[in-house]
Amino acid sequence: MTTPPTQVAKKSTQQASHLLADAIAQVQRVIVGQEHMVEQLMVALLAKGHCLLEGVPGTAKTLAVRSFATVVGGEFARIQFTPDLVPSDIVGTRIYSASKEKFDIQLGPVFVNFVLADEINRAPAKVQSAMLEIMAEKQVSIGGRTYPAPDPFIVIATQNPIESEGVYPLPEAQRDRFLLKVDVDYPRGNEEFEILRRMSIKAPEPNPVLNPEIVKKLQDQASQIFVHNLVAEYIVRLVLATRNPKDFNMPDLASVISIGCSSRATLGLVAASRALALIHGRDYVLPTDVQAVAVDVMAHRILLSFDAVADNVAPAQVIERIVAMVPSPTPVWNQDQPA
Repeated sequence: MTTPPTQVAKKSTQQASHLLADAIAQVQRVIVGQEHMVEQLMVALLAKGHCLLEGVPGTAKTLAVRSFATVVGGEFARIQFTPDLVPSDIVGTRIYSASKEKFDIQLGPVFVNFVLADEINRAPAKVQSAMLEIMAEKQVSIGGRTYPAPDPFIVIATQNPIESEGVYPLPEAQRDRFLLKVDVDYPRGNEEFEILRRMSIKAPEPNPVLNPEIVKKLQDQASQIFVHNLVAEYIVRLVLATRNPKDFNMPDLASVISIGCSSRATLGLVAASRALALIHGRDYVLPTDVQAVAVDVMAHRILLSFDAVADNVAPAQVIERIVAMVPSPTPVWNQDQPA
């Protein structure tokens, strides 16, 4: 007796979920707490998107990315962004070879599977613009030739929100290139105690679980997760609510939001929701998946008005209000169907 196709799909989805759970568990052998950050790193990887981590120093952002790259496998490079960087330090340049009497191409450190852009907001605008092509198109043009990035490819950037000297705020165009922006908070009291106990002797090391070939298969599997039309319409309504909040019974937000989310937010919500559904072992997206990723996908894509910034209104609060006000789809059961 052959197994129905739906059961095969469910079995493979469960297998993928268990594999992803093992990978996340390996990262959390090193990182105490920060479950949301670790899960969102995996969401970004499965959705083929980039991730921006923002938090004060000492909240294990860099350690989390290093551990994540070890668990996932592939090539990893850490670039410490400083104000004296130039674009060629990132993407590469042409170097004259006297023995060959011609120019050779020296590719930069971004040609790896995982790029950790540490303190990305310390680099000037030229370096930020050099990152745009590799992040958006996954390729770099040097000397009239185009060089593709490895597959899979993901940029995980960190930035410090509390410093104002010697930093260059990311332009809106580059913030929009990040699928997710995750706010990393301080650990809780019990987590702080566990950090002291675990890290004061010998820090644990994660074990590799995945490799680039498995990651590509998981990415393909995540892209096939089913999204119902009602869920897709819900995603569209969430994005439209950031552009015209008056149409969704939120007239007070019209003076708060200066520029709403772009279409990348719509596509990002779908991709991130599919990835989260796969992590949770489902082959379909629920409205709760959309709500779980909405703040991280949308908050950094809206631009608040000057008055809202002066009143210390946080973009995350605005997105949370929109998620609370826009009704999610509810199932309507057939009345003739027995309970």
